Amino acid sequence: MGAIEQFTFGDPEPVISGRGILDYIECARLYKWYEPPISLDGLARAVGASVYHASAMIVKRNVLTSSFVPHKLLSRATFERFAWEYIVFGNAYLERRDNRLGKPLSLECPLAKYMRRALDLEHYFFVPAYKTEHEFKRGMIFHLIEPDLHQEVYGLPQYIAALNSAFLNESATLFRRRYFNNGSHAGFILYMTDAAHNQEDIEGLRQALKDSKGPGNFRNLFMYAPNGKKDGLQLIPISEVAAKDDFLNIKNTTRDDQLAAHRVPPQLMGVIPANVGGFGDAEKAAAVFWANEITPLQSRFRDVNEWIGEEVMRFERVEIFPAKEAGK
Repeated sequence: MGAIEQFTFGDPEPVISGRGILDYIECARLYKWYEPPISLDGLARAVGASVYHASAMIVKRNVLTSSFVPHKLLSRATFERFAWEYIVFGNAYLERRDNRLGKPLSLECPLAKYMRRALDLEHYFFVPAYKTEHEFKRGMIFHLIEPDLHQEVYGLPQYIAALNSAFLNESATLFRRRYFNNGSHAGFILYMTDAAHNQEDIEGLRQALKDSKGPGNFRNLFMYAPNGKKDGLQLIPISEVAAKDDFLNIKNTTRDDQLAAHRVPPQLMGVIPANVGGFGDAEKAAAVFWANEITPLQSRFRDVNEWIGEEVMRFERVEIFPAKEAGK
């Protein structure tokens, strides 16, 4: 009697595991600075964990960038990075660069992923690698913080609660990819019990099945079995495409969780409604999104104006849906 053989699809390969990012600790004292309470590298990698997680943040960044009015000290490209890092990390930094007379020459955005706050909380370090550091002068760094209830050294992004949903969404997608790449969805067992078949018939059927693969497949097969019995030849699928692993339920539920955490209307992200009624009026949703999300973010960014002493952060209203002309 032949031995039973078992196999697995292999382990999924997520962008980052939940354990590696959600282990919330204190802001540890390290050398001359405080370490962030959560992995900034993990937050950066988590952006690619789910389509909805990334898209919701990109929508906010794009709307903010389109409404920003460039200034001689702050370019649109610099502001775009500043807004993006604030949305992703809950921390964003601007470095003031002066001329020889001590007047502001430009504002640059150092990478928030490598910024560290000094133990005196008054100045900052840029630490891109081990034993590689750059110390900024006091008063030359503006730090915009998304407040955290547990500490005041660093900010934390608002979407932390939705990361588990983003990782579950990613895991479901990775499992389904491996499911298809493995080929189990298309395989079958040809079960033959009819004694009327001889070995030559069996070999001929095996060769016909082999020849049906590749280009021009899905050919028809003819099998003649004189004196054959019912169910003497059975085709048993190994698995079906519609495997009951709740793939669609997981994708839809985790999508709703992420959109709720980011508070972005689904119609602004290209999500196709599953119901007949749809998501409602996109223009009204855009207006509410602007009032509830974009306007508060713009207000926070204006704190830079008080720090630098000029109105470098200025925004204009963007008409997402231009008003219709009279009589049309």
